[in-house]
Amino acid sequence: MAVTLERAQRVGYTCLKALLRFAFMVANNLVAIPSYVLYLIVLQPLRILDSKSFWYIEGVLFKWLLAMVASWGWWAGYTVVEWGDDVKAVSEDEAMVLVNHQATGDVCTLMMCLQDKGTVVRQMMWLMDHIFKYTNFGIVSLIHGDFFIRQGRTHRDQQLVLLKEHLEKYYRSRNRKWIVLFPEGGFLRKRRETSQAFAKKNNLPFLKHVTLPRIGATQVILKTLVAPQENGTPSGGDAVRKESKSKGLQWVIDTTIAYPKAEPIDIQTWILGYRQPTVTHVHYRIFPVKDVPAEPEALTNWLYQRFIEKEDLLTHFYETGAFPPPKGQTKAISREMTLSNLWLVAIQSFAFLSGGMWYCLFQYLYHCLF
Repeated sequence: MAVTLERAQRVGYTCLKALLRFAFMVANNLVAIPSYVLYLIVLQPLRILDSKSFWYIEGVLFKWLLAMVASWGWWAGYTVVEWGDDVKAVSEDEAMVLVNHQATGDVCTLMMCLQDKGTVVRQMMWLMDHIFKYTNFGIVSLIHGDFFIRQGRTHRDQQLVLLKEHLEKYYRSRNRKWIVLFPEGGFLRKRRETSQAFAKKNNLPFLKHVTLPRIGATQVILKTLVAPQENGTPSGGDAVRKESKSKGLQWVIDTTIAYPKAEPIDIQTWILGYRQPTVTHVHYRIFPVKDVPAEPEALTNWLYQRFIEKEDLLTHFYETGAFPPPKGQTKAISREMTLSNLWLVAIQSFAFLSGGMWYCLFQYLYHCLF
């Protein structure tokens, strides 16, 4: 009876905590997202007079919004340990980030672990499934200039044309530096069977922890953003010619996310916090873009090789609990990623104070008009 009572108390506490966290998340969204939109509406004259300053302010607000999402996981004990190359060294350069995709929590993990990488978060562009446009965060991503891509063979060619146009119009005009994409084109659990069938048919390696990536978006990004002198590609689009100061895309950051016991965190867990504290592991490997082939067949092979390496990394991690050391070294070094609780409280307070300010302002205007 004592054990049963203790278990009931534990379940009750977990449910209460999840309910309170959900209520906080809803309140957070109700004040933070409208405040972001309203601040940018008020700042539209600045956008006309000084576009660079406008997008700087927008980037800061965007980073704070992502930090709020990161805080939901951070305060639930969902932390990150990083391995491999130190990406802070290239945080001021243009880079394409290739990430394996297991669950909705992958995006939250990136929102967290990139917070301490200098200006990266406020100057990054995301490629995400078009369904994300219809979530509560969709309006923020639309304003920020992220690209929503429709999956499926029938949309593929048109989407790649739209992606090229989007990059030429927004990437450098808004001073973007990093662009993040998930080349697998969907969650592992949804694509694994199809990918394995394709691999068997084409005599490619059998992968369990990742799927074979799709080449289209990666190829468009390289063709559009790489400067003329890099890896023999064309001029990199009108955006490169217009922005003579830009060195173009300089790096490809191969990012591998691993969850203990191969159990990914989804957005529901991130919000409600009902799972025990979990350490997510993120491995980085940096490649100079000049070493990335431009020709479609060679690029396809190069990209396949990256995901075959991801498979090896994840296999080693699930067997040992750690990523393998780099070639020529005997030990892999990990780095614990940390966030400042004081800073998180400060931006959360700013969001709620902003929400209160806008509410009072609209109340005042309403009484003045009516």
